[in-house]
Amino acid sequence: MKKKRLSFWEIWNMSFGFLGIQFGFALQNANVSRIFETLGARVEDIPVLWIAAPITGLIVQPIIGHLSDKTWSRFGRRRPYFMVGALFTTLALLFMPNSPSLWIAAGMLWIMDASINISMEPFRAFVGDNLPSEQRTMGFAMQSFFIGTGAVIASALPYILTNWFGVPNTAAEGLIPLSVKLSFYIGAIVLFLSVLYTVLTTKEYAPEELAAFEAEKEKTTGMKTEIKAPVTSSQFLKRGIVWTLVGVATTLLIMATPLGRQNGQLFIVAGLLLAFGLILLLSSAITKKSPDPRGMVGIMNDLLHMPKTMGQLAIVQFFSWLAFYAMWIYTTPAITQHVYGTTDSASALYNQGANWVGVLFSVYNGISALSAFLLPVIAKQIGRRATHAIALALGGISFISLFFISDPNMLLIPMIGVGFAWGSILSMPYAILTGSLPADKMGTYMGIFNFFIVIPQILAASILGFVTSEIFHGRVILTLVLAGCSLILGAVSVFWVRDRDDVYKMRRK
Repeated sequence: MKKKRLSFWEIWNMSFGFLGIQFGFALQNANVSRIFETLGARVEDIPVLWIAAPITGLIVQPIIGHLSDKTWSRFGRRRPYFMVGALFTTLALLFMPNSPSLWIAAGMLWIMDASINISMEPFRAFVGDNLPSEQRTMGFAMQSFFIGTGAVIASALPYILTNWFGVPNTAAEGLIPLSVKLSFYIGAIVLFLSVLYTVLTTKEYAPEELAAFEAEKEKTTGMKTEIKAPVTSSQFLKRGIVWTLVGVATTLLIMATPLGRQNGQLFIVAGLLLAFGLILLLSSAITKKSPDPRGMVGIMNDLLHMPKTMGQLAIVQFFSWLAFYAMWIYTTPAITQHVYGTTDSASALYNQGANWVGVLFSVYNGISALSAFLLPVIAKQIGRRATHAIALALGGISFISLFFISDPNMLLIPMIGVGFAWGSILSMPYAILTGSLPADKMGTYMGIFNFFIVIPQILAASILGFVTSEIFHGRVILTLVLAGCSLILGAVSVFWVRDRDDVYKMRRK
C-alpha cells in the first residue's frame, strides 16, 4: 500500500485552515506590543509580557500532539482539535483589544496562544498523515502560502481600515484605537470560517491504514524505523537528578551575579530547567510502578528517543526562531525610534510608524506566501538543506540592513529577504523532519519539535530586554541586527542536518 497522491486542490483544502490560524498569529505579532505599550508597558518590559506565548506552546503542543495521535472517532484524528482550538481562539480575539488593563491583556495573550496551538499543532501532523513523502514539501509549502496570505491581510488591517475607510487610528491615552479593535473582530470571523472549511472538505486515514503505509515504506526502502526500549525508572532518575541540579545551579548563579540580579527574567529559564528535572524524577516514580509509557511518561520517552534528524534541526530552529521572535517583539519600537524618531506611544507619529510596521509585516508575509511556490522548485534542484541555508542567510543580511535605512519606504526592500527566510522556516524543517518520524507518533514528535521553537523564544524574552536596555543603551534597532546574525548562524548549521528522505530517494534509484 502507498498513500494516494493528492491533487492540488485537495492539498489546498487540507491547508486552508492555516489562513485563519495565521490571521490570529499575525494580529497578535503585529499588534500585541502596541496594545501593551498603550496600556502602560515600558519597552524593556515587553519581552517578559510576551513570555506567556512560548511557555504556552511548550506545554500545549506536545500534549495536544500526543492526544491527537491516540484519538480516532467518526470526526477523525486531528480535525476535532482544529475546531476546539478555533472556537477558543475566536473568543480570545474578540476580547483581547478590549482588555481594561495591562495584566489582563497579558493573560489574554496566554489564552489566545494556547488556543491557537491547539489548532495549529495537529495541522503539522496532518500533512505527514495524508501525503506521500514526495508531496510533503508541497504540503508544507502550501501551509506556508496560507500562513503568508493570512498574515499579509491581517498585518495590514489597521493600516487598511485607517487609510482606506477612515477608521480612527488613535484614541485617548490608555485606550486601544478602533482600527486595532475592528482588525481583531475581522480576524476572529476569518479564523473560525477557514478552519471549518478544512474540517468539512478533508478526510483522514484510519490508524490501520497509516500502519500499513509505514510497513510498505519499510519494505520498499529497506530502512526500518528503529524501535527503542522504553526508558527505565533508573534512567529517568539519573537524568532527572542531573537536570534538577542544573536548574538549582543556574538559579544560584543568577542570584549571585550582577546580570542575574538586574535581569529577573532569567529566573524563568532556571525555573524551566528545574521543572524539566522534576518531570523526569516524577516519570521515574511513575515508571517504577507501571513500566507502560503513557501520557506524560510517554511524551518523555519519545523526547529522550527523538530521531537524530530532529536533534540536528533543533540547532537550526534555535537560531531561526530567536531571530524572528526578536523581530516580532522589537520591530515596532525599533522602527518608530530609529526611523520616525519617537518613543511616545500616544503620538500620531508613533501610531503612523506602528501602522507602517504592519505594512512591512504584510510585505514579508506576502513574499513568504509567494515563496511557497518557488521553494519546492528550488529544493528539487539543489535539495532542501541548501535551499533552507540560502533562505536563512538572505534573511539575516536583510535584518542587518535595517540599521542603514532611514527612509520608511526603503524598509520594504529588506522585507523581501525576510519573507523568503520566513517561508522556508515554515516549510523546509518540517518537510525534512517528517521523513524521519514514525507514523503512529507524528503528532507527538511535531509537538516535541515545538520545544526547539519555544526555547529560543523564552531565551529571547528573558534576555533581550536586558541586552536592549543595558548593552545597546536603548537603541532597539541593534537588537534586530543581532537577530540577523542569529539567522546567519542558523544558515551555517543547516549543513549538519541529515535529510532521511534523500536517503530513501537514493535507495529507490
